[in-house]
Amino acid sequence: MKTCAALRFPTLFAVAVVAVLTSGASNVFAQATAQTAPAGGAASPSGYHVAKKVKIGGAGGWDYLEVDPATHRLFISRGTHVMVYDPMAEKVVGDIQDTPGVHGVAIAGDLSKGFTSNGRATTSTIFDLASLKAMGSASTGKGPDAIIYDPYSKRAFTFNGDANSATAIDAVSGSVTGTVDLGGGPEFATSDGKGNIFVNLEDKSALVKFDAKTLKVENTWPLAPCESPSGLAIDAAHEILVVGCHNKLMAFVDGATGKVIGTVPIGQGVDANRFDAATGYAFASCGDGTLTIAHEDSPTKFSLVETISTQRGARTMALDPTNHNVYLVTAEFGPTPAATADNPRPRPPAIPDSFMLLLLTK
Repeated sequence: MKTCAALRFPTLFAVAVVAVLTSGASNVFAQATAQTAPAGGAASPSGYHVAKKVKIGGAGGWDYLEVDPATHRLFISRGTHVMVYDPMAEKVVGDIQDTPGVHGVAIAGDLSKGFTSNGRATTSTIFDLASLKAMGSASTGKGPDAIIYDPYSKRAFTFNGDANSATAIDAVSGSVTGTVDLGGGPEFATSDGKGNIFVNLEDKSALVKFDAKTLKVENTWPLAPCESPSGLAIDAAHEILVVGCHNKLMAFVDGATGKVIGTVPIGQGVDANRFDAATGYAFASCGDGTLTIAHEDSPTKFSLVETISTQRGARTMALDPTNHNVYLVTAEFGPTPAATADNPRPRPPAIPDSFMLLLLTK
């Protein structure tokens, strides 16, 4: 049922330990072709471009990636483990093992902890951010996929695709504190840091808002014209949600009323959205090999800035808010197999050991 995150390769579980390559020899530099907004657009090109492509390697698939702003390290889920990559040193600096079916990672910097969502194990692994050693685990609802940390309630939340629910984990004690019935299949989620959690329901084309402490669902809003929402980010200062929609739109939603207050066109196969509060840029990364950037001109006005060519399959993304770098991951792909009765929509196989990181800078 789930369609998010890096093509959801059927080989996601067949992951080998990542090969650590030396910097220098592993880097391929590339300049992206930026397609600027049409004449008359309110915003100027952002200056973002693909500054570097770094081959990391390793077999198997991947899903979400997340940045620890304090260290700039990237946490990249790789099916059965989480690869920890230092983009400054351009090398893998750690690996969190025994996370079966891992999809995402949440960073609780104020507690020096991290949390994973282990889809096949129906658990969240709790680990120490400094040592990267596991500290324990918590049980979740079936099929945990996205995961976030909410500093207001000091809880981690997994969003359980098979259970149509969210599991709340006390980030201090590691114990489960409750479950939220979401009424549909959750995709990605975000927190405003003020006690509100928002989550997309992909199958309902809706947005749910619930209280981070009471776990009470306060609203479920339809997102038309947005269909099949996937990625989600927030401008917390103005309570504006940035939603990636599979009908090739990035929608902007008022977090107080649920009203869609603007849209811009994006590419095909969106899976991640980010918002940079310092620059006002909103990002949507798509599997067709594009990154769309919009600008929040005001809390009620949004402009298309540009669409940047990235690389096929680069649909999951992380933003480092301290240096404004954008990271994407993908691989090289072989030919798409012929459709069969058992597999009517085959996906192209990743070429072994071709996994790479794309760095976009201004």
